Amino acid sequence: MARILIVDDSPSQLMGIRRLVEKLGHEAVTAEDGAAGVEAAKRELPDLILMDVVMPNLNGFQATRAISREPTTKHIPIVLVTTKDQDTDRVWGMRQGAKAYITKPFNDNDLAEVIGQLMPG
Repeated sequence: MARILIVDDSPSQLMGIRRLVEKLGHEAVTAEDGAAGVEAAKRELPDLILMDVVMPNLNGFQATRAISREPTTKHIPIVLVTTKDQDTDRVWGMRQGAKAYITKPFNDNDLAEVIGQLMPG
């Protein structure tokens, strides 16, 4: 069982993604914005992070950059899960350190597949 951090400012999205993560047999930890996500990543050291982009305080691109450049968290794979579906958004997200990019609304099977591919071990 892995620990997966879900960072999203939408309670309904958080709940939906959490349900999927737990259905896959993983532990879910949540944060409501990018700043809280960065702090949770440092505190929890999850195996994987699912990160929204459009959030208050610190957006997902900024949070991904902070996590992927922090020595204690840079090894954690980050998947951006967002409504931003332009090619430029995807390229920018990957340049910030994301390992995958999924657009909302997403198919549960697609998200489950990406989680499976990025899980350590």
